[in-house]
Amino acid sequence: MTVGQVLGERHGVVLPVRVDRSGVTGPTPRAAAGPEWRRTSRGHYVPSYVEPTTAQRIAEVGAVLPERVAVTGWAALSWRGARWFEGLDAQGVPLAVPVVAPTRCLRPQPVMELREERLAEEDLERVDGLLATTPLRSTASVIRHAPDLDTAVARLEMAYASDLVSAGEVEAWLDERPGLPGIVQGREALALADENSWSPMEWTLRRLWLDRFAGARLLVNRPVFDLTGKHIATPDLIDPETGVTGEYDGAAHHGGARRATELRREGDVRRHGLEPVVMVAPDGHRPAGFWARLDDAYARAARRAASERTWTLEPPYWWRATHSVALRRAVVGPEREVWLSRPGPMFDPDPPHTPAACRGEERQDGQGSWKT
Repeated sequence: MTVGQVLGERHGVVLPVRVDRSGVTGPTPRAAAGPEWRRTSRGHYVPSYVEPTTAQRIAEVGAVLPERVAVTGWAALSWRGARWFEGLDAQGVPLAVPVVAPTRCLRPQPVMELREERLAEEDLERVDGLLATTPLRSTASVIRHAPDLDTAVARLEMAYASDLVSAGEVEAWLDERPGLPGIVQGREALALADENSWSPMEWTLRRLWLDRFAGARLLVNRPVFDLTGKHIATPDLIDPETGVTGEYDGAAHHGGARRATELRREGDVRRHGLEPVVMVAPDGHRPAGFWARLDDAYARAARRAASERTWTLEPPYWWRATHSVALRRAVVGPEREVWLSRPGPMFDPDPPHTPAACRGEERQDGQGSWKT
């Protein structure tokens, strides 16, 4: 860590401290056992009023790591500002922060998960004082260690959504390291993931759709226009051959104003000859209802002549395409707010590049919404 650099300074976190019998640099043993302090890891505490946010949990682990150990996986991506990496399991229970080292150099603790793997210097960077694996190494870790292929695909798509990695970059990284654990699942996820997915459930929507219509050529979050070039909508999925569109309707869509906008858009879509189908969360486990709605939509679309369509996927000349990581990375400055409704990566590596961990080790095993 460079002189004057404080871990998590830009994240606004509170770093844990050790017990201090004098009570000057930390809580006294008696205070640490009381309600005013919260234990973060073995021998380290923060005041109990400090909320255990995702960034705070990552910092609490990062602050106690030895020099040669780095935060990786979902935690490293979240630390860089990537959305959808909150570090929670399907039930909302916090996950242990994954860390990686070339040797088993830590005693097990519930707050962290140690992965013993070879580390190359180019796999490491400091980001706001935290030693973390690069976006590529972190993404590869996420998909290799995911509990199943569905989870791996959804998480890879959310890594793409952050624009921190591209499919080509992930493919090259995996190809150069064929012997790592989980590499087969990583490659399978790579083959299925799309760079333009905007939320984790969009993969479930796409998978269920293809389970029913295996030959469908589905486009992800592509804008649809009327014949004058006016933007109609950007559905989660569209079958360009039939005009059947798909949307995942989550809890965020159920508010009054949001729902009114969704219904108005659905009317616009139907008037132009598109056939919208909605998937809700229970369909992910019991897809029969979604499949029935999808069958009906395809049947209605088959009865409509192509000449009746008043929609097109051909954008007007002034439209900025953003359906790949490369296209989104090319949108910079104020244009990002116009076309992507988000800034670039929140936390870049700290200059200078400092991959200090593991030197000398013998074993060196790293768009804008436009929906409405």
